[in-house]
Amino acid sequence: MGASGQVDRDISCPARRLRRVVTKGGSCSGDLQSVVPVFAALGDPIRLSIVARLSENGPLPTIRLTEGVGAISRQGINGHLRVLEEAGLVESARVGRMRQWQLRTQKIAIIRKHLERISIVWDARIAALRALVEDDAAPLSPPALCRPER
Repeated sequence: MGASGQVDRDISCPARRLRRVVTKGGSCSGDLQSVVPVFAALGDPIRLSIVARLSENGPLPTIRLTEGVGAISRQGINGHLRVLEEAGLVESARVGRMRQWQLRTQKIAIIRKHLERISIVWDARIAALRALVEDDAAPLSPPALCRPER
């Protein structure tokens, strides 16, 4: 809902929606807010495939990134590259008449650190739940809805 009480109509961009949720009282810490645009950018399959190709092949010109992506124009690829650039995942440089794109590995390392931290927390929670379930020797009675009728 907007300030006027009406539903926000700007839902075309997932990154914008996600940023709005985080900045309007979401539960992300300031540290995590810096990576929200990255996760939003990676949420698109085309952008994720661009990142994968740059990771596998190293720097590539725009025309090579357009190949093998399907029925998307060079302008469409440029739009996706702009989103990735704004998120800090890629950078470009002019090489002659072409623009060459490469991954920004520093940003990838930051994302990896966040994911590792989240993984450690969830691994600990799963281990605690497993211990609780496995150590509970008392037999459980079935819930009231599952008891056989008399």
